[in-house]
Amino acid sequence: MKRLKYFTLSILQFFNFLFLSLHTNQQLSMKKILTLLVFTLSLAPAFAQQEHNFTLTKYLDIFNSIYRQLDIFYVDSLEADKVVRVGIDAMTQELDIYTKFYPEEEMGELKMMTTGKYGGIGSIIRMRKDSTVIIQEPYVDMPAAEVGLQVGDVLLKIDDKDLKGMNTSEVSELLRGEPGTTFMLKVQRPGEKKTRDFKITRRSIKVPAIPYYGMMGDAGYIFLREFTEGCAKDVRKAIISLKEKGAKKLILDLRNNGGGLLNEAIDMVNLFVPKNIKIVETKGKMVAANYSYKTNNDPLDVDIPLVVLVDENTASAAEIVSGSLQDLDRAVIIGGDTYGKGLVQSSRELPYNGSIKLTTAKYYLPSGRCIQKIDYKKLREAAEIYRTTGKRVSTKGDSIKQIFHTAGGREVTEGNGIKPDVEVKHDTLSNIVYYLSNDDVLTDWGTKYCQNHPTIPAVKDFSITDADYAEFKKMVKDSDFKYDRQSEKRLADLKKTAQFEGYYDDAKAEFDALEKKFAHNLDREMDRQEKDLRKVMANEIVRRYYFQAGTVEEMLKDDDDTKRAIEVLGNPAEYNKILGK
Repeated sequence: MKRLKYFTLSILQFFNFLFLSLHTNQQLSMKKILTLLVFTLSLAPAFAQQEHNFTLTKYLDIFNSIYRQLDIFYVDSLEADKVVRVGIDAMTQELDIYTKFYPEEEMGELKMMTTGKYGGIGSIIRMRKDSTVIIQEPYVDMPAAEVGLQVGDVLLKIDDKDLKGMNTSEVSELLRGEPGTTFMLKVQRPGEKKTRDFKITRRSIKVPAIPYYGMMGDAGYIFLREFTEGCAKDVRKAIISLKEKGAKKLILDLRNNGGGLLNEAIDMVNLFVPKNIKIVETKGKMVAANYSYKTNNDPLDVDIPLVVLVDENTASAAEIVSGSLQDLDRAVIIGGDTYGKGLVQSSRELPYNGSIKLTTAKYYLPSGRCIQKIDYKKLREAAEIYRTTGKRVSTKGDSIKQIFHTAGGREVTEGNGIKPDVEVKHDTLSNIVYYLSNDDVLTDWGTKYCQNHPTIPAVKDFSITDADYAEFKKMVKDSDFKYDRQSEKRLADLKKTAQFEGYYDDAKAEFDALEKKFAHNLDREMDRQEKDLRKVMANEIVRRYYFQAGTVEEMLKDDDDTKRAIEVLGNPAEYNKILGK
């Protein structure tokens, strides 16, 4: 509509020039008239820019004036940093979920995202139901683990600062700081009456990009958690190590990998494809955002059979790696549809040592497709229509996606993430397993277990015994554990609907029978979900003794995606057929 508006203004301007010329008896040849028309139409972008600049100045002036009036006349005093920050956050959130403002005091978070480094103790913390903050997971060889902090330790004080009533963000801010600085941490260990004091020196913490890699038969396996600075070199070293151990094939696990640095993704693909191959192209509003990225180095191995594992949490740089390897027919992609993040972010410096991370472009894979799922512009337009008219507008894209082709001619589509070459279906996690996985009772059981077991066998030999499971069941029942039972909710909704429509009296006996069958029975539910609950329990114990590496190794004991990957890699005919060779 705006383009039509500026075009119309240009045409009106042209006829105005033409009228003035005729009115002043100027002789205009057809050539002059055409020249005048072209010149006038060329003014359309200038009209658009002029109006944009006026609108921008107008609303910045209005915003500034509103704040000044509030600051002077509002009944309570305003805190400028908080009030203006709300406005900034609302503005960025209106655009997309990736554009974010980082003031000076939050720059550590941005640095952590891009480098994987921060100054602190090297531990994940979380809040319990009673609003206390506990150690959730210390990282191996980091200060928290080295001084002896354990999963479940309740954080009470940092130096003389009482942590009661603080949330995890506030506590995290106090735990972080300049490397080399020291503080005293007071904790309460479950099962102990006395508190414990730990003297901890902060270090520069770099979370390992590869928590685990190892052999699975004659296949090398690498779990990559994120694309942080130097991760491509780490993968290269892991591959060399695995090949020395006899790896003839490779599995690169990018499940739950939310992405990271674009250049690391390019270097990662470069390990498997030749030099000077286009991997990804970015296109944005600014010319500087338009760029074609190619491999720059000699590859490590262009022939080794390769499988990449993906899921719904595989995003951004991880999708560039999996998608480009798919487009180049270099790897078989196995798992589930990926997240669908085809947007590129970059950071821009701001006054007072702040920064803004903002979306500057979309990226396009070698086939030419963009895999971005959510159209944020459509979302904004739909929200505006709903705000002004109350009408809801669909924001879903076309049901028919544009088709692109891999290097070998296989069909791939845009706008829906990376669709795996081999899809693996997974059973849905039951409600009771989901809620117990995140409940304090699991942490408490794990803490008690560790207090009674100074050591456990190697991960490959560890298992949950029947006695362990019986004890866990007892703790769950004693804890008055509650969870969201969907069947009871749906039945209650159906009952209300039947009563409203007048069918309930005729069907009362059936409803009563269903209510008895759906009645809560924790023993029965835990017995029914015992297999999955044992996995959750094993993971809780293994991570306390063997950290993140142990967690991955435990997961691989019974993992459908890796099983399918090994099958495909073990069948060259199927592998080549999938890749169209």
